[in-house]
Amino acid sequence: MSNPVTIIMIEDDEGHARLIERNIRRSGVNNEIIPFTSGTAALNYLFGSDGTGIEHKHRALLVLLDLNLPDASGIDILRRIKENDHLKTTPVVVLTTTDDAHEIKRCYELGCNVYITKPVNYESFANAIRQLGLFFSVIQVPQPDAP
Repeated sequence: MSNPVTIIMIEDDEGHARLIERNIRRSGVNNEIIPFTSGTAALNYLFGSDGTGIEHKHRALLVLLDLNLPDASGIDILRRIKENDHLKTTPVVVLTTTDDAHEIKRCYELGCNVYITKPVNYESFANAIRQLGLFFSVIQVPQPDAP
């Protein structure tokens, strides 16, 4: 039996975080969502007490990542996740207001799985999140190697 996927949401805007979670739930996704409002706290959680990320080696995670965080660069967080031996298979969905083509290309080059630009219009944003919830319900998250 596979582990349920835990969603790690790294979003500093509490309004956006509530909107994301509410619309994920409306899409029928009931997975645990662990929210972080700072990149530092999220990295501390992901890399664990020893800083290696091995604590999450056998957990199915999916990261929702905002690029515009007050304390850390979302690009750096993405890079660190994808360069880590224990976390590199973790799917990362970039969910941000940045629609710069260079930034989008950079995120895909670093290994993000999906890049979604937050529309300024909240109804459009809510619709995009509902579609993301449908994506979560069908995504196959790679299972880590057995111990």
